[in-house]
Amino acid sequence: MPSESAGEQTESRRFASGRQYELRRGDALAIVTELAAGLRLFSRGGVQLTESYDDDELPPGATGITLAPWANRVEDGVWYLDGTKQQLDITEVGRNNASHGLLRNASYALVDEDEFSVTLEAVIFPQHGYPFLARHRVRYEIDAGLALRVSQTLINDSQDAAPFVLGAHPYLRLGDTAPEELRLTVHAATRLVADERLIPRGAAPADGEYALGGGAAVADLDIDVAYTDLEFDGGRARHVLSAPDGRSVALEQDENCGYVHVFVTGNFPGRSKAVAIEPMTGPANAFNSGEGLRWLEPGASFTMRWGISAAL
Repeated sequence: MPSESAGEQTESRRFASGRQYELRRGDALAIVTELAAGLRLFSRGGVQLTESYDDDELPPGATGITLAPWANRVEDGVWYLDGTKQQLDITEVGRNNASHGLLRNASYALVDEDEFSVTLEAVIFPQHGYPFLARHRVRYEIDAGLALRVSQTLINDSQDAAPFVLGAHPYLRLGDTAPEELRLTVHAATRLVADERLIPRGAAPADGEYALGGGAAVADLDIDVAYTDLEFDGGRARHVLSAPDGRSVALEQDENCGYVHVFVTGNFPGRSKAVAIEPMTGPANAFNSGEGLRWLEPGASFTMRWGISAAL
């Protein structure tokens, strides 16, 4: 993939989401953004498999962004480090939470690129609420089977162990098929029970209206819930959006991602319904509950992997 000249770089800044990296292999196309190392589009044979947005827009509903050093929410933006209160900026004002990490509005620098892959990286500098120096490196690749493979790596450049949860926020779709015609399948035994601010307060079996293992009609879903105790096969959990004609798109996540957040909403611009399937290493408010929270030692790194494949 040719590098950009200075003039081309200036032109790329006219995109609200920064420089756009296009990956092509066979009939597969992925567009990755400088902003938040986001996935702006993945398609196969012209069939759109993720929700997207226009050049002059920021990602609506956090479409496709990557999340570090926490995914989802921190209640009141407050957590404690060795007994000392840490106050993060409130970025979800309506619920008084710190939401989606520290890099949602960050520019990611190019580390490496070739015909089928691109690697981007951003620095998390020490700051109020998170006094650690770390790097979040994100690699996208279209593999030989024309699936999109994503790895997210956190590297701790601090002198102390740093807490983290990693995640991503893609929305899946199946081309122009009406969302109401689709079915969503997620094999999980447990759901997290959250309050009105979407902060988990407990856990319960994933049954009744939350049971997605047998496939549920998207038309009947209006949920914003995290699942765990996922069913892994060969080291991967698969969550599938399927159409009546047998076509499907799946999000896969590795065993380092023990949680998935499912968000089905009628408020996505231009869509009657949109389906976000968010792989995560821990749930909301992990900095306080400790559930799914990991600590990265100085100089160490941690990688989570996920991807999108389709049967068309």
